[in-house]
Amino acid sequence: MTTAADPGATPTSARALAPDLARGGMLLLIALANVHTWLYAPGAGLRSYPGGFDALDRAVVLAQMLLVDGRAYPLFALLFGYGITQLAWRRAQVGLPADVVTALVRRRGLVLVGIGFLHGVLLFSGDIVGAYGLVAVVLAGVLVAGSDRTLLVLAVVGLVVSTLISLLSGLPLPEEALALRSVAQPDPAFALVLRAVEWLSSGFVLQAVAVFGMVALGAWAARRRMLDEPAAHRALLVRVAVGGLVAAVVLGLPFGLAAAGLVPQGVGALVLGAGLHAVGGFGGGAGYAALFGLLALRAPGPVAGALVAGGRRSLSCYLAQSVAFVVLMPAWTLALGERASVTQALVIAVLTWLVVLGVAVVSERAGVRGPAETLLRRLTYGAGRR
Repeated sequence: MTTAADPGATPTSARALAPDLARGGMLLLIALANVHTWLYAPGAGLRSYPGGFDALDRAVVLAQMLLVDGRAYPLFALLFGYGITQLAWRRAQVGLPADVVTALVRRRGLVLVGIGFLHGVLLFSGDIVGAYGLVAVVLAGVLVAGSDRTLLVLAVVGLVVSTLISLLSGLPLPEEALALRSVAQPDPAFALVLRAVEWLSSGFVLQAVAVFGMVALGAWAARRRMLDEPAAHRALLVRVAVGGLVAAVVLGLPFGLAAAGLVPQGVGALVLGAGLHAVGGFGGGAGYAALFGLLALRAPGPVAGALVAGGRRSLSCYLAQSVAFVVLMPAWTLALGERASVTQALVIAVLTWLVVLGVAVVSERAGVRGPAETLLRRLTYGAGRR
């Protein structure tokens, strides 16, 4: 239980710029990473991309495999771990004991599991929020009070485990396989049942196992305030940004070429390529975080301001993107997922992100928090907190 000394949610004026800037950019990467899983034309390819590419689609798939696929969610996980440590640090500043903070993080995690369940069942079974909530529940004590060495060991173990899991994505799929069978179901009631099964069977526990290493790494980085004080860590951020993004491209190239149908490969090469792609994704997630830290050092302009507005409402924006995709893509609504190409899906994702970001900017100017953030704060801190 929290006490009267708990400072509650961080005021907007006290929030560090770089993490919110990164979260705003992350939302675009997540929209791009998710949108092709809403496609359900016949034919299954690697990483849930459908078959039947034209030349432009191949170029889009290759670019996404190198810069987005398996790179967006490691960034999300790192920022989640970073945010937990920011929460813990703020409470340590007012003298709250570690066990109280741990209980708070665990309660926040349980709320996120609930939000993730509702999101997964009602909208998108590929939800990741519930998985992060589960990580917070299980690892709260380590994230709050574990040693730096423990966090680094957790990060290494998590990255190894995640890489091993990713090897499965190199195995060939049946021709009739779909990323999410629920999106191709025209009956909305049956689609809801399928989403519940999909979320519980693969979109929850397995994803938590796949991301806990990057969450631990984010917590370790937050203890050094790498994004809170980017000027003090400029040289390191430059190295991580360049090295991480180069690793993402180089290590993702073999699997990316195969996913785009540009270089046929055997099963053994595909499995190896899937592992390299995953390792590159860890580098890419860290690289993107460092890049946004460096961008925060520049004088903020309207683009940065818009990204920050979205980042301050990242949970609401993430859910809003799913609402838009539900309206447009599945068979029980407008069914664009049946006939849209990979390139057209990319355009849908970008336009969706821009519209959601525009709403976030209007909300920022009006001083209105995101509805999901408001709900999360009230359920975590109590009804009296905003």
